[in-house]
Amino acid sequence: MSAERISTTDREFDPRLPLRKRLGMLFGLLSAVAIAIGLTTLGVLIADVIHDGWRALSWDFLTSFPSRRPEQAGIRSALVGTFYILILVALIAFPLGVAAAIYLEEFAPKNRLTATIEINLSNLAAVPSIVYGLLGLGVFVRTFMLGRSLLAGALTLSLLVLPIIIIASREALRAVPPSIREAGLALGASHWQTVRLFVLPAALPGILTGTILALARAIGETAPLITIGALTYVAFTPKSLFDPFTVLPIQIFNWISRPQPAFHERAAAGIIVLLAVLLLFNGLAIFLRARLQRRIRF
Repeated sequence: MSAERISTTDREFDPRLPLRKRLGMLFGLLSAVAIAIGLTTLGVLIADVIHDGWRALSWDFLTSFPSRRPEQAGIRSALVGTFYILILVALIAFPLGVAAAIYLEEFAPKNRLTATIEINLSNLAAVPSIVYGLLGLGVFVRTFMLGRSLLAGALTLSLLVLPIIIIASREALRAVPPSIREAGLALGASHWQTVRLFVLPAALPGILTGTILALARAIGETAPLITIGALTYVAFTPKSLFDPFTVLPIQIFNWISRPQPAFHERAAAGIIVLLAVLLLFNGLAIFLRARLQRRIRF
C-alpha cells in the first residue's frame, strides 16, 4: 500500500485529524511564547540586579560584618551562617531521607499504610514553607527550648527538604533495572546485601542530584527562618550549634527594607552572591551525576 493510500485512509478514518494538527501547532506556539515571556522576565530581573549590585561587590563586602553604615556593611556572618545551615541540613536530612526511601521502595510491604505514607509525602513536598516555620517554632524553639539557634534552623529546614529527598531517592531507586536485583539474589546475596552493594550504588547519581537540588532550595528559604526567630542583624559568626545566626536571604531582606539607596545596592550585591551559590550547587549536581553515571554500565 502506498503512502498516499495510507494518508487518504487516515483522513477518511478520522476527519478531525487536520484540526488536531492545527491545535497542536497552536499549543506549541503558545508554549514557546510562554517560555519566552518567562525567560525574558527572568533575564530582565537578573540584569537589573547585576546593574544595581555589581559596584558593591568586593572582597571587603564578603569578609565584613553587617553595619549600620552601608559603605561598611558586609555579608560575612550571613554567608558563614548559610554554609553552616547547609552542612547541618545535609547531615540531618540526607541519611534520614535515603534510609526512608530505601525502606519504602525495597522493604516495605505494599499495603494501605505505605500507600498513605506515599500520598502524605507528596502532599508534604507541596506544603508552603511558612508551615514548616510554624512547626519548627512550636516544636524545636519552644518545646525543645533550642531558641534562635543554628540547630533549630537546621532542623526546621531539614523537615522542609526531607520529603523532596525521599521522593527523589525513591525515583532513583525505581530507575535501577530489576535485573540488577535479580542478579544479586541469584549470586546468593541477601536482600539487604543486594540493595547495599548493587542497587544503591547504581541509584546514587540520582539520589545525590535530588539531594543537592533540595539543599539549593533550602538556601533561598526565608519564611521558615524568620518564623523561628532568626536574627536580621548579626555582627558575629556562630561558634556553636546553639548560637544565634542569620543567612543570606534574611540579610538581603533586612537591607532591602531600609530606605537608604546604598543599602539597596548592598542587597543587590547579596542577591548576586546568593545566585552564585545556587549556580554552584546546581553545577555540582550536574557534575556529580555525569561523573557517577560514567561508572555505571547496566
